[in-house]
Amino acid sequence: MRMTDSGTDTKVGSEEAVAGEEALAEPALPAVPYGEWPSPMTAADIARGQSTGSFPITAGSDTWWQQSLPEEDGRITIMHSSGGKQSMLVPAPWSARTRVHEYGGLSYLPVPRAALQPGHSQGRAAKGYEILFANFADQRLYLAGPGAADGREEPRPITPDPVSVPGGSGPLETCGLRYADFALSPDRREVWCVQERHEDGKVSRAIVAVPLDGSAAGQADRIRVLVTGADFFAFPTPSPDGKWLAWICWNHPHMPWDGTELRVAPIEKGLPGKGRLLQGSLRESVLAPLWRDNENLYIATDWPGWWNIYQLGLTGEPPMALFPADQEFAGPLWQLGARPFALLEDGRLAVVHGTGSYRLGVLDPETFELHDLDTPFPAFTPALSASGTSVVAVAAGPAGRPCVVRVDTAGGKTEQLQRDLPELADEAYLPVPRPVDFEGPYGQVIHAHLYAPTNPEVTGPVDERIPYVVWVHGGPTSQVSGVLDLSKAYFTSRGIGVIDVNYGGSSGYGRQYRERLRRQWGVVDVQDAIAAAHWLVQEAGADPARLAIRGGSAGGWTTLAAVTTGTARFGVVFSAAASYFGVSDLRGFAEQTHDFESHYLDGLIGPLPGFETVYTERTPVGHVSAQTCPILLLQGLDDLVVPPAQSESIAADLAAHGTSHAYLAFEGESHGFRKAETIAAALEAEVSFYGQILGFTPPGVPAVAITKPSRARHAAARKA
Repeated sequence: MRMTDSGTDTKVGSEEAVAGEEALAEPALPAVPYGEWPSPMTAADIARGQSTGSFPITAGSDTWWQQSLPEEDGRITIMHSSGGKQSMLVPAPWSARTRVHEYGGLSYLPVPRAALQPGHSQGRAAKGYEILFANFADQRLYLAGPGAADGREEPRPITPDPVSVPGGSGPLETCGLRYADFALSPDRREVWCVQERHEDGKVSRAIVAVPLDGSAAGQADRIRVLVTGADFFAFPTPSPDGKWLAWICWNHPHMPWDGTELRVAPIEKGLPGKGRLLQGSLRESVLAPLWRDNENLYIATDWPGWWNIYQLGLTGEPPMALFPADQEFAGPLWQLGARPFALLEDGRLAVVHGTGSYRLGVLDPETFELHDLDTPFPAFTPALSASGTSVVAVAAGPAGRPCVVRVDTAGGKTEQLQRDLPELADEAYLPVPRPVDFEGPYGQVIHAHLYAPTNPEVTGPVDERIPYVVWVHGGPTSQVSGVLDLSKAYFTSRGIGVIDVNYGGSSGYGRQYRERLRRQWGVVDVQDAIAAAHWLVQEAGADPARLAIRGGSAGGWTTLAAVTTGTARFGVVFSAAASYFGVSDLRGFAEQTHDFESHYLDGLIGPLPGFETVYTERTPVGHVSAQTCPILLLQGLDDLVVPPAQSESIAADLAAHGTSHAYLAFEGESHGFRKAETIAAALEAEVSFYGQILGFTPPGVPAVAITKPSRARHAAARKA
C-alpha cells in the first residue's frame, strides 16, 4: 500500500513538474509559408530610411556632410553639426549634387568667411563658414551664406550660367561645365577643383581655379586653368606652404583602379608649373595624396597587390611602406573627393583598413604601429576627415544603419552626429549577417554575406525549403560588407533569404581578386553567383526551385547574363530575376554610355574592333531562350550611365520569346533610385514579382503587373 501510494505520489509530482516546465516554455511559433510572413516593415519605411550621409568634413568643433533626402525627391542637402546642434544649410529646392563622371562625389566645401572678405585682413575678420556647393539643376557653383538656411538670402553663384558657356544651351545632359573635388587655394581667394567641360558632344577635364569673389559668375574667363593634359583628374592638393600642387590623373581606356599617376608641380605666382611624375603607371593605382609636410606626401598605392599607405618624398628617395599588409587602406575611385586617411594634429594618421570591409584605426608613421579604435561600429566607409584629435566618418554595423559619426582618437568617445534617422523596426526583425566563404570554379574562394529569414512572430514549415535571392552588387569593383541594409530586411522579415556576393572583380580583397574579372565579365561574375546559389541549396536550406537573382547596374548585367548566356553555359539555376538599370546590350552600352565608362569594356570584355565575337556571345540581348526565367526590369528614364534603351531592348527580346516579364520605368530617376516613392515602388514590385513566380503571396504588398505569354505562344517559343 505504502509502495503504491509512494509510487502514485511520485507520478503525480512528475506530471506537475512537466506541466510547470511546459507553462514556462515559450509557445511554439505558428508555421507560415516562407514569403508570406507578416512584417511590420513597409516599403515606405525602407525608403525613408535611405537618408544617408556621405563625405563628412570637420574643422575644430564643426562637422559638415552631404545628406540625401528621399522624401524630398531625392535631393541632397548639406548638414552642419556643432555644439550638439544640427542644422540644414542648403534648403529646397537646391540640391548639392555634382554630375562630374555622372557618379559625382564631394559636392561642397566649407569656406571660412574671413577668406570671403575683400582684402582678407581689413577690419575685423568674420567668423564661421559659408558653404560652397555644386547645384544639381544647373551644375553651377554657389556660396550659401548664413541666411540661406532659413530663406533670408539666396545662394549666390560664383561660376557662369551654363547657357552662357559653349555647348551649354540645351537640356541638363548638355550642361557646359561641372565641378567636383574642392580645395581652397593657398591664398584662400579661390577654390581649386576638377572641372568637366561638355562641348560639341565632347568631354574634357582640367584642374581649375574658381575665384570666390563671384567675378566668374558673369565672366567665364575669370576661371583659371591650372592643369590639363589628361583625360581625368582627381585630388587637387596644395602643399601646406602653398609651393607645390599634387594631383592624380589617368587616361582612357584605363579606370582609376587600373592605373593612375601621381604628379606634382611647383606653384609660382599662383600657377602650377609643368607637372612631373612621382608615382604610378598603367598597372599601378595611386590615390589620395596627402601632404605630411612641405616635402613629403602620403599616398595609397596598390603596386604590392593591395592598396597600402606609403610615404613619398619630392627628392627622389624610394617610397616607404608605413604598414605593409594584405589589407586595403583605400577603395576604388568611383566618386571624387573621398579621402581614405587623414592627418591628426600629432602627426599620426586616421585610417580605414581591412579585408572585405574597413575598420577605423590610427597609424603612427614614426613607429609603424597600427591600432584599431574601440567604437560601437565595426564597418567604416573609406572617406575620412580629421581635425585635432577627432576624426569624422560614415560608420555602420549589423544592427545600425550607416550614419555620420565623430570619434575622439585620444579619449575613444564615439558620437553619432546624424540623429534624424527614422526609427528602426524591432531588432528581432533584422537579419544578422553571417560572413561565408565557399569554393567556386577551379578552387577559387568566393566571399559573401548570408542573411537568413528572420521574424520573431512566425517560423517556416518544417517540410518547406527557403526561397533565396542572390544579390549581385554593382561596379563591378564595388564591395558589400555585413552591415544593416533595410532593403534586405524587407525580404528576410517576410521569409525570403538573401545572400550578398563579393564575386570575382570585387574590391576589398586585393588587386588579384579584382582582376579575376579582366576580360571575363559575364563569365567569372556569373560563375560566382551560380556557385553562391549552389552553396545555398547545399548548406543553407534553400529551395533549388525557388532561387532568384537580382542586381543593379553592373549587378543588373550579371543578373541578366546569368539567366540568358549563363543558362546556356551552366544550365537553369534561377527561377526569377530582377535587374535594376542593368546592361543588356554590350555594343549599345559601349556606344551610348557616358565618357567616364566609355572604354570600361576594353578591360572587362576586350577592345573594339577585335572582340566583336565575344561581345555577341556574352550579350544577354539575343540570347533569350525558352530556358530564360521571368525577369523584372526597373529603369530610370534619366539614366545616362545605363540608358533606358538597355532595359527596353531586353524587354523586347523577352516579349518576342513569350517570356514572362515586367518593365517599370521611372520618370525623374537616373542611375540609382533616389526618390522615396521610387524606392518603395521598386521594392514592392520586386517582392510581388518573386511571389507570383515562385509561388507565394506576400501579405500587404500590391501585385505588380506581369506580362505573361499565352500558352500557345509560350509553347511555340519553347519549341523554337
